[in-house]
Amino acid sequence: MTDVKSQQKADRLKAALKENLKRRKAQARGRQAVRMSGTESGSLSVSAERDKPSD
Repeated sequence: MTDVKSQQKADRLKAALKENLKRRKAQARGRQAVRMSGTESGSLSVSAERDKPSD
């Protein structure tokens, strides 16, 4: 009986970890897409604009 419960618990943990990994990968892809779209547009970031020498 305990083997069945421990196996079920292990299966739930495995499924939860798999979903967590999917969610983290999706978040990383989203952050990378935002980062890449910002560099492709050629816009300066706030810190780059601040550090730009004035004329």
